[in-house]
Amino acid sequence: MSNVTRVSEFVLLGFRGGPGVQTVLFLLFLVLYVAAVVGNLGMVAIIQADAQLHTPMYAFLQSLSLLDVCYSSTIAPRALLNCLRRDHTISFGACAAQFFFLSLFGTTEAFLLAAMAYDRFKAICSPLLYSASMSPPLCALLVSGSYLWGVLNASTQTAMTFTLSFCGANQVNDFFCDVPPLLSLSCSDTSVNQLVLLGLCGSIIVSTFAVVLVSYVYIVSTILRIRSQQGRRKAFSTCASHLAAVCLFFGTVFFMYAQPSAISSLEHSKVVSVFYTVVIPTLNPLIYSLRNRDVQRALRRSGRQLSVLLMRPGPAWRPDSHCCCPL
Repeated sequence: MSNVTRVSEFVLLGFRGGPGVQTVLFLLFLVLYVAAVVGNLGMVAIIQADAQLHTPMYAFLQSLSLLDVCYSSTIAPRALLNCLRRDHTISFGACAAQFFFLSLFGTTEAFLLAAMAYDRFKAICSPLLYSASMSPPLCALLVSGSYLWGVLNASTQTAMTFTLSFCGANQVNDFFCDVPPLLSLSCSDTSVNQLVLLGLCGSIIVSTFAVVLVSYVYIVSTILRIRSQQGRRKAFSTCASHLAAVCLFFGTVFFMYAQPSAISSLEHSKVVSVFYTVVIPTLNPLIYSLRNRDVQRALRRSGRQLSVLLMRPGPAWRPDSHCCCPL
């Protein structure tokens, strides 16, 4: 082993195809990334500017929007750069950093969606106690706890993966640094890593999804006990957007990691990876704006305020009597 050269950089193979395919991929990534950044930052600005949206539900949504900007920014800039150039190398440290932040934001989003489900459970099942139970300190604790679990998982996975020996091939068959293709390149025994990956990631996915599932079982049972159809519709509308976001996120994660390896191809996995790293952050602000009446009303109020500011006449110009204009 002493004569084997250790890997100091990796090559991200990305998607197959010639210059034409890479141009199409560049435009696709660019549109999705710009839409994700603009949409999520726009959602943050709307929630921050409108006082009627300063509630626990929208505090969580604001955190989710910021998280989605960071999540997509971990992947998209490097993917865009690789579509434009032939050199797809990434240093060992940059690969470790990308993997750390990807794991951090992905884990945090799972816990944050679970916290949002708990918030909807308290709002619908205990509306009279909602303001007291979902206090600002508790909301801050749930958000910070989500990030703490993300840091713990990311630190564990990154340390275990990048302390392995990489002494052979360095071509990562993906468009970002992820665990499965990296483990396949290691010349060390990766059985412990695979067990930890399965146990840790599996427990995170199952526990957060269980919180979401139990919360919505109680939510649905409460909604069904509401006698008026209008009341049921109003109660369901408060959680419809979150339910759609949950189905997108956990459905993609289960599809990505729960399928048997025998039927999962690398190219197929890349397409799914694009969906949950770039497409979902793009869709989330659309879901919460198109399916949420509070956000729609806030958008209309912001639009009216902007139009009033634009149509307001400026101060009349008065010539200065002391000014002499040469003829």
